[in-house]
Amino acid sequence: MVREHEVNTNPMSTPAAFPPLMTAMATPFDADGALDLPAAQKLARHLAAHGNGGIVVAGTTGESPTLTHDETLELLAAVVEAVGEDTAVIAGTGKNDTAETVRMTAEATDVGVDGIMLVSPYYNRPNQRGLDQHFRAAAAATDLPVLLYNIPGRTACEIAPETMLTLATEVANINGVKDAVGDMAKAGWLISRAPNDFGVWSGDDKNCLPLLAVGGAGLVSVAAHLVGDALADMIALVDADLYAARRIHLRLLPLFEALFLEPSPAPLKAAMEWLGLPGGALRLPMVPIADDTAARLRDAMVAAGLPVERQVT
Repeated sequence: MVREHEVNTNPMSTPAAFPPLMTAMATPFDADGALDLPAAQKLARHLAAHGNGGIVVAGTTGESPTLTHDETLELLAAVVEAVGEDTAVIAGTGKNDTAETVRMTAEATDVGVDGIMLVSPYYNRPNQRGLDQHFRAAAAATDLPVLLYNIPGRTACEIAPETMLTLATEVANINGVKDAVGDMAKAGWLISRAPNDFGVWSGDDKNCLPLLAVGGAGLVSVAAHLVGDALADMIALVDADLYAARRIHLRLLPLFEALFLEPSPAPLKAAMEWLGLPGGALRLPMVPIADDTAARLRDAMVAAGLPVERQVT
C-alpha cells in the first residue's frame, strides 16, 4: 500500500534517518587473517571522534564477502559496544541470496544496530521486479531505517531510479540510497520526486560535492578514515559557503582518486598503516598494493596535508 507522503519540495534538506557523514569502515584483520575485534573497536572510536555521525560496518570497504555470518555479527556487536551510544551503527546485511539477506538483517537488528544497508544482489543480476521483491523482503525483516546501496560497478546490477522511487514511496522504512552510480541527472530526478524522508548519499568521495549540489543528503565515505573532519566541514559548508566547500573538495580530490588506484580497500589499508590506524591485513583475494601505487598514494596524502613523509619509504 502506498504510504502518505509529500513530494520532496526542499531537496536541500537532510532526511533524519541517517547522518550526513558516514564512513564505510574497514575491517581489521590480524597477521593470520583472523578478525581483530579490539582493533575494530579502536578504529570505530577514531571514526566517531573525527566527523562521522555514523559508521557502516560490513560493507564493501569492510571486505564483507570474506566475512562469515558469525564474524559479521561479532563485528557488529563489537562496534555497537564501542560507539553505539553516541554514533549510529549501520549494518551491511545485503547478500545475493534473499533468504540469507533476510536472516542477516533480522539478526543484525537484534544486535542493536541503528540502521541497515542493503546492497543490490551481485552476480545474480536480477531484473527490476526481482530487485523490488528482494528489497521489500529484506526491509520487512527489520523495523530499522534501511539504506539501499546502488553500486553497479561491483554488482553488475543497477537499481533504476524508478524502482527506488517505488520502494521509497511504498516501503516505510526504506529511507535512502548510497549512490555509487555517479549520474547526477538520475540522482536529481530521484531527489526531486522522492518523499521528504528519503535521501541520496554519495557512495563515492569524489562525487559528494556534485551530489550535494543537486540535493544529496551526504556521503558514505572511504576517505573519512583519513580526513573525516575535513569532509564533515565540506558537507556543512555547502549551504553557507559553497566556495569554501569547493576548496576542500578540490584539495582532497587527488586523495579520493588515489584511494581507488587499485581495488578498495587495499590502498586505504596501506594509508591507514602509514598513519598508525588499525586497518590490519587484507583477506584474499585482496592483496597489498604495488610499489608504484604506493608512491602515488603517498603523494596524494602529502598533498592532502596528511603526515606520511616519515612513515613511507
